[in-house]
Amino acid sequence: MKKRKTLWADLLLIGALLLCALLLRLWLRPAETAGGVAVVRVNGVETERHPLSEDGVFPLNGGSNLLVIKEGRAHIEKADCPDKLCVAQGEIWRTGETLCCLPNRLTVRIEQGGEAPVDAVTG
Repeated sequence: MKKRKTLWADLLLIGALLLCALLLRLWLRPAETAGGVAVVRVNGVETERHPLSEDGVFPLNGGSNLLVIKEGRAHIEKADCPDKLCVAQGEIWRTGETLCCLPNRLTVRIEQGGEAPVDAVTG
């Protein structure tokens, strides 16, 4: 009877570990940058598009922010805003992720490449 209880506990532990491994794999999967584009908007108006597949350093909004794209990831390296929260936001690379600099009215959003999709907001 004791062996049977141990067997079920072992199976439950193995199942939980496999589930954790799967969730980590999904969360930490490599960046899918084949068609990813960093779309820059100032005051809600699109001003620039930079593919994540091409490394570069881009001054934004008249030089008030500095966008860096390296190895398929984008981040704001420098900003002239007082709190610099946009710099602290880190890297983005997944579709839908956004960097914001509210004092400079700047957003950088990762979108799929090609034509911008039409939806209820942009349509």
